[in-house]
Amino acid sequence: MTIGESTYDRINDYASVKISLARPHDIRSWSFGEVKKPETINYRTYRPEKDGLFCERIFGPEKDWECACGKYRGMKYKGMICDRCGVKVTHSRVRRKR
Repeated sequence: MTIGESTYDRINDYASVKISLARPHDIRSWSFGEVKKPETINYRTYRPEKDGLFCERIFGPEKDWECACGKYRGMKYKGMICDRCGVKVTHSRVRRKR
């Protein structure tokens, strides 16, 4: 390393990169549920269909700290899973990760 060379100049100094497919066991460990229906959003209510591509039980709630049916609302129920709709009460940003 010379005197003028910084760590930013060495960022691309890699000999090789290895890319491989994920194992089925790893994929199952990343999942939060199974999409069983091809429906996305109910055209009358504009709410995600249950077991569909945007299901709140699988991907998380649409609204912060509120389950899908509205039984549990607020941070005092944080982490609780609703017995009616099966949605975990948490912030809605988890939908982006799941």
